[in-house]
Amino acid sequence: MEALIVAGKTELVVGRGLPHPILPARSDRERVALVTQPGATHIALEVARQLRDEDLQVEVIGLPDREEAKTLVVAGSVYEALARFGLGRHDTVVGVGGGSVSDLAGFVAGTWLRGVEAVHVPTTLLAAVDAAIGGKTGVNLAGKNLVGVFWHPTRVIVDVTILEDLPTTLRREGLAEALKTGLVGDRELFELLEQEGEEASLEEVVTKAAAVKVRVVGEDERDSGLRAILNFGHTIGHAIEYASPLSHGESVAVGMVAAGQISERRLRFQGLERMSGAIAGLGLPTRVDGLERARVEDLLRHDKKRDSSGMRMVLLRALADPVVEHVEAADLALGLDAVGL
Repeated sequence: MEALIVAGKTELVVGRGLPHPILPARSDRERVALVTQPGATHIALEVARQLRDEDLQVEVIGLPDREEAKTLVVAGSVYEALARFGLGRHDTVVGVGGGSVSDLAGFVAGTWLRGVEAVHVPTTLLAAVDAAIGGKTGVNLAGKNLVGVFWHPTRVIVDVTILEDLPTTLRREGLAEALKTGLVGDRELFELLEQEGEEASLEEVVTKAAAVKVRVVGEDERDSGLRAILNFGHTIGHAIEYASPLSHGESVAVGMVAAGQISERRLRFQGLERMSGAIAGLGLPTRVDGLERARVEDLLRHDKKRDSSGMRMVLLRALADPVVEHVEAADLALGLDAVGL
């Protein structure tokens, strides 16, 4: 398996099969809390078996599925399980599952005993190209990811064979984030997905997307500048996700179309048609109908990227040429109009 280092802290391992040993070498580790979700249980049990073979005590903690896992109530239940298990400062929290597991497990690891080791085994393409990498953790409270900490895992293990067996809907979610990564940082990745769509090699997609995130996070670990470009499509996308039944990837896909429309107006971006075509080619939505616009607008008013000067959004001057700008109410209105709101 190929290993990359993210921001000097995370070993990112991409390949086929689980590495042996699974965890980074440490002589003082005794216990591992393995946090997982429905749909990833069989993988979590295999990870647990291997960890027990390494003479570690393992506790498997189940979470609700998807965004239902990302609440302070669920985090509190995990803290109580860690207390009963006796997880200490030299022990490890391992997240096995999708993006919600990476977010919740990372948040718990970063706050339990003021921080214990975290390791992620993403089982969805979305988590592999985005949530598990970069150290952002969080839970939802009146908005998306409003409570969280930066806490880098020591290792992220991406087993491509797991990703190749994903249902179509989960694969498309991850492809939305991979496409976003190409749009802001790797034109070749964008063109790969534009041309090959869902048939693109997942090993190539994950490796290229991870390389962009490695570069961006390495230059801006705590999201004070460059890292903001990774939020392309997420400003309006997060509001849509929170207000609708759409998944994260579907919401970001719609959010990218809205941001592309704003980019065309403000920056004369000429790639909107190609971008929208690539999104549709991946089986993702380019608009959302029947959603209450006022609810989305209210969520945008509470977006954490808003500052005293207004809303900051990632826009595109050209493919793989992003910029962060303050946008006006008229810009947001244009973006919402463009996606059927």
